[in-house]
Amino acid sequence: MRIEINILGFREVMKKRKSSFIICLALVSTLFLSGCSQKAEMSSVPEDSSQESISEDGSQQNNPVESSQQNISEENSQQNTSDEVTEDNSTTNTAETEEPQEQVETWKTPIEGLPENFIFGMDASSLLVEENSGVKFYNQEGGEQDALKTFADAGINYIRLRVWNDPYDEDRNGYGGGNNDLPTAIELGKRATDYGMKVCIDYHYSDFWADPKRQHAPKAWEGMSVEDKSSALYDFTKDSLKQLLDAGVDVGMIQVGNEINYGMSGETKLENVIALLKAGSTAIREVSADYGKDISIVVHYTRITDKADVLNLVSKLVENDLDFDMIGMSYYPFWDGGMDNMSRVLELIQERYDKKVFLAETSYAYTTKDGDGFGNSFSAGDEVDGYEVSVEGQARIIHDICEHVNSVGGLGIFYWEGAWIPVGPATADNSSIWEEHGSGWASSYASDYDPEDAGLYYGGCSWDNQAFFDFEGHPLESINVFKYMRYGE
Repeated sequence: MRIEINILGFREVMKKRKSSFIICLALVSTLFLSGCSQKAEMSSVPEDSSQESISEDGSQQNNPVESSQQNISEENSQQNTSDEVTEDNSTTNTAETEEPQEQVETWKTPIEGLPENFIFGMDASSLLVEENSGVKFYNQEGGEQDALKTFADAGINYIRLRVWNDPYDEDRNGYGGGNNDLPTAIELGKRATDYGMKVCIDYHYSDFWADPKRQHAPKAWEGMSVEDKSSALYDFTKDSLKQLLDAGVDVGMIQVGNEINYGMSGETKLENVIALLKAGSTAIREVSADYGKDISIVVHYTRITDKADVLNLVSKLVENDLDFDMIGMSYYPFWDGGMDNMSRVLELIQERYDKKVFLAETSYAYTTKDGDGFGNSFSAGDEVDGYEVSVEGQARIIHDICEHVNSVGGLGIFYWEGAWIPVGPATADNSSIWEEHGSGWASSYASDYDPEDAGLYYGGCSWDNQAFFDFEGHPLESINVFKYMRYGE
């Protein structure tokens, strides 16, 4: 339209200055043809070209369409008509070609070469006490639903359940943290099996938490010799595994111990720990044979940043002829370093010792808010570079962790406690619920058994901001990352 107005203006010029007619007409023709040419060039710019520019430069200012617009403007500083047409057109193309590029979400893309049996596992050990505390869980449509069903619908194919020998005081008050005795594992394991998921049993061989900080022997085993303790561990493993299988739980793998870098069941000498591991392994192999089940035996370590120590521990197991199949490693990206080191450790274990590997625990936060008034293990300062603390950041980091594990032939991952959410708002006093149902990380009743930790810091859940449900039990969008990693959006 503006080109037409300028031509009328030149007609007035021609009336007054007929001698300039040829020059002016040539000038107008040149400008008109130049504008049309530039318009044609911009229309033919491939969408991928403009997107590549945004991806590489990180800004719209370096869009090639806009760069050519700027060049035209500089070359024709006295004539702005064709520039304005170009500007209008480039704005339209920018909206059409650049916007999708900025909205690409890589966590919704499938992982190349992912095996069908890749483990997308979830530790759901606290679920039963959550439900007993009145917590409700919902599905994607807002209807009330078993959290295990929601996990299965989202692509989870394995559930991990910890087992403590006797997590109660002499008056049968629970120690908390899920009160994870054998009956709890049986109930949750049956439900997981009904939804088509396999089950990993995580024997702590303790009455409460076992990790690098503490490896207390069960009360009933205190004061035993290594030989007697090994016998007791064998009996406990064999009897409890039979009960699980008799109840119909589809047990696919079993951890003999939990994060046992520095000991197990009160034993700290490596030779004693290996004796206990052999007792557990023997029991599992015997029950597996009796039931015709193929159950894998797992040894679980943490501190993956200390590559040499982890490899040395595995080498000692092999040198001492321990019968086992897999090494499970804990890897929390906000505590345990970069993914390249993590995947390299998994790779070396396979290469040197011919053992299968997977991540037995991992997680990430979607918010820094506290849901129950107790405080969180993950705070604002724990954010990993490149992964914001958000629902999308949570999904992205899990996608990338799985990609790294798969790239070195790892079997998969287990996300730790994806359904451990608040039993009440942060403004309420939830202590009576935690004490009664064991839905906090520890109750006061655990003080005698674990005086140096539970005795001092018992209370609520410090993991609620790392779940795959919000504080009211509604699934986050990030829960779909497991499905997307396999099939894409």
